[in-house]
Amino acid sequence: MTVAPVDSSPVVAGAVELGLPVLGSLSPSRAGDFMTCPLLFRFRTIDRLPQAPSSAATRGTVVHAVLERLFDLPAPERTPAAATALLRPEWERLLEAEPQVGTLFADEVELSTWLTSAEELLQGYFTLEDPTRLQPAEREAYVEVVLPGGLRLRGIVDRLDVAPSGDVRVVDYKTGRAPREAFEGKALFQMKFYALVLWRTRGTIPRLLQLMYLGDREILRYSPDESDLLAVERKLVALWQAIEKATQLRDFRPRRSKLCDWCDHQALCPEFGGTPPPFPAAVPGPDELLPHQVEAALRAAAQQQAAGASSAPGPAAVPRAPIQAPPGPAGFRADSPTVDV
Repeated sequence: MTVAPVDSSPVVAGAVELGLPVLGSLSPSRAGDFMTCPLLFRFRTIDRLPQAPSSAATRGTVVHAVLERLFDLPAPERTPAAATALLRPEWERLLEAEPQVGTLFADEVELSTWLTSAEELLQGYFTLEDPTRLQPAEREAYVEVVLPGGLRLRGIVDRLDVAPSGDVRVVDYKTGRAPREAFEGKALFQMKFYALVLWRTRGTIPRLLQLMYLGDREILRYSPDESDLLAVERKLVALWQAIEKATQLRDFRPRRSKLCDWCDHQALCPEFGGTPPPFPAAVPGPDELLPHQVEAALRAAAQQQAAGASSAPGPAAVPRAPIQAPPGPAGFRADSPTVDV
């Protein structure tokens, strides 16, 4: 039986015609799933099995939302107290959108304890940089590119900073702890993925990739070059070829590791005595966005339309928030933020 792709993705207003046939699609998280465990990739991407909410993942979602909205405030008002004040409203916003997260807490005491743990992560952020000296070029930026072979790469970047020199810094917030040195390469894979997409779409290799670990208040930085990104591109193409083969053979094998302890699908995994569900007759098409990608794509389209309405006719530009640059050094330093101008 032929596995027929099904494309049920919404039409995104203002979407850009990429001009290449899309034969497959990968995000950093889905690529990471397949490298971690092919069966996990199948459960999440093909079967689309539901996942129970967790307090850690939900805390990460809320902290990310607070840090995004923090930059909506005037620079002098971006204080630890302001970030704390945003916590409960962002929790309530998430609860309204995803009512199932309300089952995580038995009562207000448990919720308050959890909010306090999120506040501690936000306090950690303020020890790593001063947001009053920053004006990000983009936040929660949806980025995508189709490679010549038809593989679409897409993802959501927490923050893009652009220096007066034009240098680009890609920033990602992590609410966990920094990895040991031996595992830094795995942690940087996501950032190199973003750097590759930005290079292929904007023609510039980001000067700095920055992972900010709020759990232990550490920063992991890396400056990629062309050879780095070409290697990532080759790896992603090979990865997609392996996914295509597994789909054709309907053979996504489990790969046991310590991460299995946190997997929602042990009951269906042969490694734990389970049996996977029957393989679907139709798999999601490459253009079918996941829910969080739909939201980000719609936001990006709205930003594009707003930028187009406020500028003279001409080629579409990358959306940038107009800002006033305060006095300060140009370019990136390892210990200082930069300003977009």
